[in-house]
Amino acid sequence: MSLTVIDRRSLLLGTLAFVGAAYQSKALASAADRDIAYVATARKGMKNYCVLLLRADGSIVREVPLTARGHDIAYHRPSGRVAVFARRPGVFGVAFDIDKATPPHVFTPGKDRHYYGHGGFSQDGRLLYTSEADVESEIGLIGIYDVARGYKKIGEHQSYGIGPHEIMLLADGKTIAVGNGGLDTVPDAGRENLNVDTMEPSLAFVDAESGKLVAKHAMTGDLKSLSIRHVTQDKTGLIWFGGQWEGSPSVTPQIVGSAGLDRELKLVDAPGGGKGLRGYIGAMAVSNDGRFIAASAPKAGHVLYVDSETSAVVGKSDLKDVCGLSSEGDHNFAASSGFGVIRYETAQARVVSEHTLQNIAFDNHLRRIA
Repeated sequence: MSLTVIDRRSLLLGTLAFVGAAYQSKALASAADRDIAYVATARKGMKNYCVLLLRADGSIVREVPLTARGHDIAYHRPSGRVAVFARRPGVFGVAFDIDKATPPHVFTPGKDRHYYGHGGFSQDGRLLYTSEADVESEIGLIGIYDVARGYKKIGEHQSYGIGPHEIMLLADGKTIAVGNGGLDTVPDAGRENLNVDTMEPSLAFVDAESGKLVAKHAMTGDLKSLSIRHVTQDKTGLIWFGGQWEGSPSVTPQIVGSAGLDRELKLVDAPGGGKGLRGYIGAMAVSNDGRFIAASAPKAGHVLYVDSETSAVVGKSDLKDVCGLSSEGDHNFAASSGFGVIRYETAQARVVSEHTLQNIAFDNHLRRIA
């Protein structure tokens, strides 16, 4: 690893530690507030990055400053713990308790590692799992962190692919689903994809305790350029995924699909295909009852809604630069955009309400808290 990357990592850690200490006074003033409905990363103004804790109407309860762009948010409901990850290929994470007036913990992936922006807690909240990469070998990893020890890294599992993006602990509490995007990125090269011609995307299922591979489904043939990025789970246990097409735009395939431990990848037949979604799904979510799946396509400005029981598209809404998604009631969803909009709508794409925050650009993901 070059000195440039090491220096940047040290700078981020030092700056974030300072920001965490400065944040304490803000937390003390609002720790009793129980109105928090969502957590999102965002840009405030032209260049100030932060984590926003929001009410249901989109108004801000608190904010946690960041020195660089954040990505997704992990939340452990029983304990109120939140962890936020740097955008790929990032080298910092920030964790804090929703209801406690204490400075955030700042953690890093360690030498020759970087984050891909996603992670999740174990069911008991003792461990945090993150999607990572070994910079030198290009191997995808699942980092394991001990929450009680200040988010100290205590181990790693293979992701059984390159470029693991979103990972999630399944409802069984023992299996991690991994969207291996197949794309290699390193901090020195920013967000440049280094292996588009040889990428091997896959959806892997990994035993959370042993790290053994349980099952793996790979994109092959004409679909080998479809990078699997984001995942969610329906009420039957199927994993639904959204992809990013790295091939020619003229032959963009369908980019939303599903698979199971013992069921191969199957793509949804969406009207207009993947081309109509501009070849990119930015986030996935499932309704509270586990039936309806939402997939955002920020480049196209659409949210696609699928009935998991039939795999049929039941709605498609329009919202410019929409990306963040979360459940909101049994059949409803919340969506956020890069223009500061939070919108509530049904799985049939009927708009229920909409709120706009001035001077705020929401990032890719939105996490339900209440």
